[in-house]
Parts: sequence; structure tokens; C-alpha cells
Amino acid sequence: MSKPSTDPVSTIDDAPRRRSVGRTIGITLFSIVAGVVVLALIAVGFLAYTVQRSFPQLSGEVVVTGLDDEVIVQRDGLGIPIITADSSHDLFYAQGYVHAQDRFWEMDFRRHVTSGRLSELFGESQLATDKFLRALGWRHIAEQEVEALGEAERAYYEAYADGVNAYLADHDGADASFEYAVLGLQNADYEIEPWTPADSVAWLKAMAWDLRSNIEDETERAVIASDFTQAQIDELYPAYPFDRNPVIVPEISAIPAVGTAPGDETGDESTVSNSSTSLIEWSEVDGVIDAVSTLVGGAGEGIGSNSWVVSGDLTETGMPLLANDPHLGASLPSVWHQIGLRCAAVSEECPFDVAGFGFAGVPGVIIGHNDRVAWGFTNLTTDVTDLYIEKIEGDEYWRDGALVPLEERTETFEVAGGDDVELVVRSTVNGPIVSGLTDDFTTIAADPYVGDTPAIEQPIAAPTGEYAVSLAWTALKPGTTATAIFALNVARDFDDFRGAAALFDVPAQNLVYADVDGNIGYQTPGKLPIRGAGDGSMPQPGWDSAYAWQGFIPFEELPVVYNPTEGFIITANNAIVGADYAHFLTRDWDYGWRAARIQELIQRKIANGPLTADDMRDIQADNASFIGMRLTTAYLDVQTGDDETDAALDLLREWDAQNATDSAAAAYANVLWDTLAQNIFVEGRESPAPLSDQGRLFLVVDGLLDDPASAWWTNDGIGIDGMDEMLEQSAIEARERLVALQGDNAARWNWGGLHALPLVSDTFGSSGIAPIEWLFNRGPYPVGGGSSMVNATGWDLGSSFATVTVPSMRMVVDLSDFDASRWNHLTGTSGHTFHPNYIDQTQTWQNAETIPWAFSPEAVSATTTDTLTLVSAP
Repeated sequence: MSKPSTDPVSTIDDAPRRRSVGRTIGITLFSIVAGVVVLALIAVGFLAYTVQRSFPQLSGEVVVTGLDDEVIVQRDGLGIPIITADSSHDLFYAQGYVHAQDRFWEMDFRRHVTSGRLSELFGESQLATDKFLRALGWRHIAEQEVEALGEAERAYYEAYADGVNAYLADHDGADASFEYAVLGLQNADYEIEPWTPADSVAWLKAMAWDLRSNIEDETERAVIASDFTQAQIDELYPAYPFDRNPVIVPEISAIPAVGTAPGDETGDESTVSNSSTSLIEWSEVDGVIDAVSTLVGGAGEGIGSNSWVVSGDLTETGMPLLANDPHLGASLPSVWHQIGLRCAAVSEECPFDVAGFGFAGVPGVIIGHNDRVAWGFTNLTTDVTDLYIEKIEGDEYWRDGALVPLEERTETFEVAGGDDVELVVRSTVNGPIVSGLTDDFTTIAADPYVGDTPAIEQPIAAPTGEYAVSLAWTALKPGTTATAIFALNVARDFDDFRGAAALFDVPAQNLVYADVDGNIGYQTPGKLPIRGAGDGSMPQPGWDSAYAWQGFIPFEELPVVYNPTEGFIITANNAIVGADYAHFLTRDWDYGWRAARIQELIQRKIANGPLTADDMRDIQADNASFIGMRLTTAYLDVQTGDDETDAALDLLREWDAQNATDSAAAAYANVLWDTLAQNIFVEGRESPAPLSDQGRLFLVVDGLLDDPASAWWTNDGIGIDGMDEMLEQSAIEARERLVALQGDNAARWNWGGLHALPLVSDTFGSSGIAPIEWLFNRGPYPVGGGSSMVNATGWDLGSSFATVTVPSMRMVVDLSDFDASRWNHLTGTSGHTFHPNYIDQTQTWQNAETIPWAFSPEAVSATTTDTLTLVSAP
């Protein structure tokens, strides 16, 4: 065994060497860590500086060029601006300036969408979307509409554009919005262009596309036509249930023409009764199109809206209450921007005293109230789009037995990081050719189906040539909606309101009304086509003019209601009129579950006493699920033999059918509904049926549950024979799915977590780069509600349970005292990430609550936290 060394050199020098090495390593590690920390702090500091440099100035004084006089901009703690000016010019100039302060990146992005110029921002990946949008020609149409504006309205749009550009004069790149700093990482050459009136008007086309109604249903039917019989298609797309769900105007009665004063009497011979409507017995019971829809708000599951107005005869104050909550695709920032526009002295030259919800990029207020009247919108859901099968030979197409030249124009696309690309857009008399631009329309052209040929005297057989698909849409011709906004903003009575509605041609909307004199009303506006031989539910032969649109329904023949005897009017995308109306409107209404539930809740509350604004808000928050109650009834006597599944079914049997955030039963019920729908219509099927539109499938499955012998209950692909097996197997699979999602402890199941809402930025929120997405996205937020219920948080069957469409805003207007009104929207006033007003309204929205809405000058002053004065440069 060796002994330790006793060499003095060895024993003396070794320890200091080890200490020296350790010290060196320690110093090196410290230096590295310190360097990383310093770099991180520098990066964080730079990021914070870059983010905050675009935050708007809210107080003090700003000198701008182009104003006539000073303008005052007051903001409350939520950043909501109230603008007071001495002239209309200065009012809209200031609105443009304020919109640019709060949301310019959103505005710039939107104008690239509407112009089909996303490739200029993001490169070649956006070319397919751009080509489709250029084919529709939104920008060209917007420019024509601007040219047709009256002198006053054009001046409003020009003043607004001047205000935007005044802000841009002092704010470029990252000074305008943080997104430009991020964009610069891939597109350093991008430069912001001046704003123009056409940029504003074009966004109205995007909203019209968002609310275009049934083109998806028509496309689906055409795509599946070769795999299903007409009887099966009719079963999958049933008619509106007029016998059980209400219509808005069950009888058409005489109303004074626009330009004459309506009667002041309530319940006179000119009024319309809703008493014939019935109630639900609630106690018993991917492609380019998707890309475009996502960019402009999303037309899909849950798109719709609720609005209703109640007469003062039924309210605690003795004056009307008006509620509205439009259902749109979830977006960050919200599509809405709250604002007030006030002329210091209301006059003929400056007639505005209005507040409500508008679009960043568009002057005026879209939904809200002025000092005399309030109004709300819901989607009309009438059919304003048709697909036509065309026969093309070279640069001509067939029309009534003759070849006609195609209209052609060449569009050039500038592509960031790439070469320019050209597209020849071809159009027929029916509209632009869209096959070759989207998968679905291309599929239809490859194997066209034009439905059952109506009995016309001399139908024209399909001529020779190649098939193509064209799109007819009311928004593809210049219209007057850009003028209608201002007419609504200054309406003084029902006659003015109807005059504004006559101008609101696209998108077609239900308009509800209330005024300070106690009147309530409803008007169908819109450019609604009168069809020829076909009904537009399937593609029609474009080569035969017998199928072409024959014009539009005259405004005076459109449904209208004034002071109904029931004392309330409800619109929720349900059928407007009965089947005996003189004009065909659509076969694809929303199926009326929300309208029926709202009507039931109003009648229940009336029975308990006068209605209040809080009652209106409570109705907006209602989570009752028709299909949930129907499944509860269907499963009353079902035993699967699986103990865990039967325990889950016990939850269902005890459930109140409310899709509450914390409800375990709601979580199981919705997973069960999704599983059942997939097993009936999709899983194992050689030809799957579409799962779009849960309201439609509520009616389909409701009918199947009353028909145990239906062939739909048998699905050989998954080994199910009959309704009993389908119900039992679906219950077992649903529990297994929910366990995989939320664990096997049923006490921890909850609908809110399953149905949570992710707030995703429309631009960089889906970049695929996690740090960038983190900068802009928020959530997910647990929410209640669901598809086809009053609290309409839509989700897609067969996908995930995440919320995709939402009540984008909620408002309740109190005509007895506008300052007692309440409002809220999905995110916040600001579009700047990390700004205090970026998502400061989201929690209120999440809880289906609303916040006080100050309108009078006194109430606005009491809530003002910041005041900015815009001063004209000398």
C-alpha cells in the first residue's frame, strides 16, 4: 500500500492551483451568465421600448395640419374615445386620427385583404387568397362606390382619410405599430401608403362577405350531390320548422311608405302581430374560402346574431329597451371599436350626436344610438349568392344558344421576396369565374350538378365546351351602404330610419329600432334578388338566362313592423316571414332555436313583472341547449352496461341543459353530441355527410330520434346496427374521449375548459414561431354557451371544442336614459399588444357582463381620465 506523498512541493503547490482553476471557472461562468443576463435585459428593454413607442398619446395637445378648429378627444379608463368638434369635417378628421392611433396596423392589414394584396406583406404563401379576392374585385367596386358618393358623404370619407394620414405623417413603421417591427424581419422594404376613402369603403365589402349567408350550404350540396340522393339531401338540409320556431314577421301589413310619417298609435291596423308564433317546450325537450373567411371575421359555425327590442309597455321605466349581440369570428383585436361622435352644437352642417360600435378604418357608427333613436343589426340570412355552371369555349361562353365574349382583366400581384405574378380574371354576365381558384368550386366544375330542372317552357340543353363555375353576389355591383351609415347616424324617427335602411343594400341585415318617443320597429333592408327558374339552392345553368336574376325585391315590399301589439320584436337569423311570402328569400335560414328561446325568456320575465336592462343582459347570457335537453330525454332509459358510462349518463339526467362554464354534465353532453353526430354521419361512411351548422343538425337528429327505423342509425363502417346500438356506443365513446381530455374524475370535468376561447392575432398570431405568437396572442379563456344557443359561442363538430365564433359585442340601450345603457366587446379599444386597453374588456365579456355606457356630456366628463386636444397647425 503506497503512502501519501510528503514532497513539500507537491503538498504546497497543488491546493492553490486547484483554487485558481476553480476561481477561473467560476469567473468564466459568472461572466457568461452575466453576459447572457445583460443581453437579455438589453433585449427586454429594446423590446419594451419597441412595443411601447407606438402607444398613442392620450393627453395634452397635438398640432396637426388640416383641421378647421380645435377638437377634443376624451377617453375613459377603457380608452374609449368621445370626440367633440365644431364641424363635420373636423369630427371625421379626428375619428380617422383616433382610429389610426388605436388600430392602424389592423386597418392597413384589412386594406391589403380587401385589395387582394396580402402577398405584398407576407409573400407567396398568400397568393391563392389574393387571387380569389382579386377575382371578386372588392377594391374596384369600392372605388366605383366612392365615385358615386354624394358631396357631403364624400367629404366625410375624405376628412376621415386626412385624419388618418395626419397621424401617419408623424408615425411611421414601428412608431405606428409594433407589428411593423416584426414585419421588417421578413419584409424590410415595406412602406406604409397614405389612406384613401376607397380603403374605408372596401372594408364594407369584407363584412358583406362575412355575412353573405348560404354560399357554403349551396357549395356543400353541390359537392355531395353525386354521393347522395335528392331525398337524402333534403333530409340533411330540412326546411325551416315553421310549426315550432318563430318568424320575425308572420303577417305582411301596410306600413306608410318611406317619406311619409308613420302613425303614432300603438297596435293600430298597420301593426303586425307575432301571436301566431309558437315556443319550444324547453322543459321537455379549409381551403381558400376558409382563409378569406378567417381574414375578414369568419363565416362558419355560429355566425349570426341576436337582437330584440321591447316596448315601454313592458319595461320598468316605461320606455323601450333594445339589445344586440352580433355573432362573428373571434378576432384579436375585436372587429369592433367603441366611439362617440358629437358636434359641439348640432346643426344642419354638423348633425351628429351618436355613439356605439364602429370599424377601425370606417367613419361613423355602425351599431348604436344617437340622441333620439337606437338601432341594432342581425344577419338577414337571405340568399344573396348563387353559383352558376358555365360552358366555356376559348375566350367565349354560351348564353341562350350563342357564344358571348368573356369579360377579361389582368391583375398583377407584387410578391414580397419574389417576382410579380399575373392573373387573368374572367367573368360572365352572372359574375366572375371562381373555379380554378378554390378547391370546392373547382370540384363542382369537374363534376357539375345543377339540381332538378324546373318546369320551364323551353329549357336550353347544356352546349359544348368546358365547364366552369361563376359567382353571382349582390355585393359585386356598386351599392349605397357607404352612405347608409351616415343616414342611420342622424335618423330622428322611424321614417328616417327606414330611409337609411333603404340605402343599406349590402350586407342584407335585420334592423331593429327604438326611439325616445316610445316607438319600436323592424325593417328588412337589403338588395335581395328576384330569381328566375331556379331557387339558388344548387348551382344553376349559366347558359340559360331563364335562371338569371330578374331584378331585386322593391323596398316597399320588404317586411316591416311598427309597434306590434305584443310589445316586442325578436330577430336571431330565424325566418323573416312564412312560406307564403310573395318572394323567395332562401331555404337556408338559421333554424330558430335562439329566437324561440329568447321569446320564451321574454315572456317568462314579463309574467314576473316589468322588464329591466339587467333582464336583457341575463337573456344574452342564457346557456340553454336544445340539443342537450333532447339528448337528455333520448338517454333517459339507456343503460350501456359500462358502470363509468352509466354514471356519466346519470349526470346527464340531472342536468338543467345549461352549458355553464363549470358544468361537468355540459362537458359530457357536448362530447356526446359531437360523438353521436360523427358516428351517424361521418365515421366509417364511404360518403360522409357535412357536419357544418349545428342548428341544422339539431333539427335533423331531433327528427331521427323520433324515427328509430331510419337508415341513418345503421353504420356498417363502425359496426352499428340500429338506434339503440348507436346511442349506447356513442355514450361509451364520448366518456372515453372526455377522460382523455379532462381525466377520469368526473368532478373535474368542466365545459369551460373544454370550450375555451383562444384569442389569436389575425396576422402574426398563427406565424408558427412561438415567441412571436406569444407577443400577440392571449388566452385561452374558459367560456360557457355553445352553438345555436343565445350565448352563441360557436364551435366546430368533428374538430375540437374550442370556441371559434362569439358574441363579438353586447349592448343594451335604455331609451329612458341613454346613460343607463350598457355595452362591452370581446377585447379592448387598443390594437397595440401589451397596451392596457388591449384585452381589458375580455374578462367582462367572458362573464357575459356589460359595463356602463356614458353618453351625455356630463356623464362623459365624469368618466374621463384623459383629454387630448387636436389643434390646427398655423
